[in-house]
Amino acid sequence: MTKVIGIGGVFIKVKNPQDTMQWYENVLGLTPNSNRRCSTFYWRDIGREISNGYTILGYFKDDTEYFNPSDLPFMVNLVVNNLEYMLQKLRVAGAHVEREILHERNGRFGYAYDPDGVKLELWEPNGKGPDGQIIE
Repeated sequence: MTKVIGIGGVFIKVKNPQDTMQWYENVLGLTPNSNRRCSTFYWRDIGREISNGYTILGYFKDDTEYFNPSDLPFMVNLVVNNLEYMLQKLRVAGAHVEREILHERNGRFGYAYDPDGVKLELWEPNGKGPDGQIIE
């Protein structure tokens, strides 16, 4: 059955992403990725069934347009195992779904909005991490 199989990440708008990331590192011990845009939690490190998955906490400048048209200060990334099916399921349920599917180095992405206007980034991973490395 096709369903959401994990949370790929939570992305938040902040005034100064580098300062916020530094705070999360200093206070909570979250190590930034080499790109210094997010912190990654690899599922293999906590014994998850899907050993090649990960969840990130990402930091975006507060004036980013990436979350548009939502005006909320966050966006949720949900991991799916069949992107086209999930986007169709959302359409049938009456959700607004963006038409374009993006092909990126770590998978394919589609976008939809829940009834409260939260932007949902649906991610079908291809086995590469946020730094582009192959996850084994």
